[in-house]
Amino acid sequence: MTDSYLNFANSPLGAKLADSLGLPKPLPLERYKAGQPVVKGSVLLGGGGEPQLLESLATVFKALGAQTVAHAQLPQWMPIANKAGLMTGRWGVDGKPGEKVKALVFDATGLTDSTQSDALYTFFHDAARSVLPCGRVVILGRPPELCQSPRQATIQRALEGLSRSLAKELKKAIAVQLVYVAEGAEDQIESTLRFLLSPRSAYVSAQVIRIGQAVGTQAAPADWAKPLAGKKVLVTGASRGIGASIAEVMAREGAQVICLDVPQAQAGLDEVAAKIGGTAIALDIGALDAPQKLVDAAKADGGWDVVVHNAGITRDKTIANMKEHFWQMVVNVNLSTQERINDALVESGALKAGGRIVCVSSISGIAGNLGQTNYALSKAGVAGMVQSTAPIFAKSGITINAVAPGFIETQMTAAVPFAIREAGRRMNSMSQGGLPQDVAEAIGWFASPASSGLTGNVVRVCGQSLIGA
Repeated sequence: MTDSYLNFANSPLGAKLADSLGLPKPLPLERYKAGQPVVKGSVLLGGGGEPQLLESLATVFKALGAQTVAHAQLPQWMPIANKAGLMTGRWGVDGKPGEKVKALVFDATGLTDSTQSDALYTFFHDAARSVLPCGRVVILGRPPELCQSPRQATIQRALEGLSRSLAKELKKAIAVQLVYVAEGAEDQIESTLRFLLSPRSAYVSAQVIRIGQAVGTQAAPADWAKPLAGKKVLVTGASRGIGASIAEVMAREGAQVICLDVPQAQAGLDEVAAKIGGTAIALDIGALDAPQKLVDAAKADGGWDVVVHNAGITRDKTIANMKEHFWQMVVNVNLSTQERINDALVESGALKAGGRIVCVSSISGIAGNLGQTNYALSKAGVAGMVQSTAPIFAKSGITINAVAPGFIETQMTAAVPFAIREAGRRMNSMSQGGLPQDVAEAIGWFASPASSGLTGNVVRVCGQSLIGA
């Protein structure tokens, strides 16, 4: 659905009126188009204490072909970057800001005490006004729960407050993320940085992401433009909306896509499958025999590499007015079915070792929503399933993660009453709704064979929604 206010606020008259009335002025988000570079512009590096990821960052930026500049507090970046063959230089002269940059990256892994927080202040104080519209900020730290001392854990945990506040302050459609990198997982950061620094993450902001050591084996894609080449991906609920967009992005990434939806959606399902050169399976996944049917289909297909659980339903009523079968239907389709399918595919080997499971949760499962006790329970349960089964599936070399969409422009949200729809659009740091592509891009990141260090994550695709923040 078209966001008329966004278009108006970016017209000459609308911009002037928005300024005079103090109304939000959402910028059109830059979204990924096939063939474009990861970063269009320079990346400014900063750090505090004794940063531990600089050599890994140099390797990644070399692979990206990115141009970097170093803040005055990070003189050690220059020799490391030069050794890696990077184009680099110093940012700012005589205490004055340097060029405008597309991204800021701060290596906070060397911070071991709260008294070192001045390094964060200095860097972001100097650079906050120098980030271009639709820019990116990534702060890299160590997981507090794995830190060697309480003081180190304290300053690392404090980074969450900084990142979320920056995401609200910088405006101009600039996204800010915090990435905790476990010791020994330094070689796992490329996939995540490629996503977070690129337009693929347009509607993802103020998220905390954890990278651990690789689950199973990992090989970098032969072609980063087609990371899923040779992979077989099942997408449920694929006949329209977010599901259709997921299928399209998976195909764009090189995958052979198996599109699944209920038999009633056969026409739309066939249309999506034909458009992307995929195959279609019409199946009610809520049926008790569905897991075995999927195991049989996967084995007949030589096994699948990725399963995307997108299918879901709503039956909204306050719990006092809700019929029991509406409760059972939503919980079964949105949650219990996913548990049964995951167990069946993993235990049978129909999902290959090194496989990926990506689930779609919801901001409703994080913040709750009036009239959605059944839906919120099911979507919060998806997050719980991801976090609790991640270490179990890791033994089979399989990762499991989830995305939690906020307000996404779909047929479902188009039917929402005007006032509620506008509130959903504006109550986030981007002051607009997301698109199905935004959800699909995040799923593509988790699905990549290079994302072996990512498991047990639940990442919101919500533009930093103020609901449940």
